[in-house]
Amino acid sequence: MKYRELGQTGIEVSEIGFGAWAIGADWGTVDDSESMAALHKAVDLGVNFIDTADAYGMGRSEKLIARLRKERSETIFVATKAGRRLSPHVAEKYTPANITGFIEDSLKNLEMEALDLLQLHCPPTEVYYRPELFEALDNQVKAGKIKNYGVSVEKVEEALKAIEYPGVKTVQIIFNMFRHRPSELFFREAKHRGIGIIVRVPLASGLLTGKMTENTQFKKDDHRNYNREGQAFDKGETFAGADYYKGLAAVDKLKTIIPEGMTLAQFALRWILMFDEVSCAIPGSKRPSQAEDNVRASDLSPLSEDQMHKVSKIYEKYIKDDVHYRW
Repeated sequence: MKYRELGQTGIEVSEIGFGAWAIGADWGTVDDSESMAALHKAVDLGVNFIDTADAYGMGRSEKLIARLRKERSETIFVATKAGRRLSPHVAEKYTPANITGFIEDSLKNLEMEALDLLQLHCPPTEVYYRPELFEALDNQVKAGKIKNYGVSVEKVEEALKAIEYPGVKTVQIIFNMFRHRPSELFFREAKHRGIGIIVRVPLASGLLTGKMTENTQFKKDDHRNYNREGQAFDKGETFAGADYYKGLAAVDKLKTIIPEGMTLAQFALRWILMFDEVSCAIPGSKRPSQAEDNVRASDLSPLSEDQMHKVSKIYEKYIKDDVHYRW
């Protein structure tokens, strides 16, 4: 496992982290004992960064991570998120009082005295234009409740606005073989400002594992079933916003250029790590075997210029028109 600086937080994180959405909710049936085994396997292999949220199973994911921290001696950095429990999820409810309440809940769930990293959880765009909320987060740092704060965004526009605030240390954003736009202006600006970049949905909700087909059935409680058109939350969170069937066609092409010795998932993760601006990618794992497969991407050889070019051409042909200018 290799490690990278997480912006100006002073933290060095594993370049492959652990995304803990799937062990909380919204990805079909999940077994806590298997989730714990996946978490332990990831730490065994050098993962020291776990990303979760209070909304993942309404605290379920955070509580599993608290259990993990008690069972391990290694230093494990935990990033959590706040805001998606607001109902309705509107800008007006992103108040200092509400966010403070969510911070207290996460401190309790994670059994921590101070949160390593608190991220606003994909708030509506208007929230980024409210400096008083970011001032409140500065006050939470001063009070010792959080050590660092950042944002998790849906759009490049939101990321660019967020990093105008000097207290924002990190941005979590969707970036993968089916979502290229962040690597344009945003990555350059983030590097200039010393912002840590956390890449979520790196495997496009599993599409980039190459294991799905036209006949794949997703369970009722899996967002890949109920959120394909954004019925529950932003459409871009499911398959990175790509049309499922166009995504399958693109995957078929990607399979023809996988470097020897890699799975498609490892190829997709290695592609992300080719961008030096990225601090870490956080693929989800529900089973130890998935965690192990993901972690191996850190030790694989860099991709060639030709391989990177071929990925870009596949994106442009199958995905770009539907995705590039929306997020």
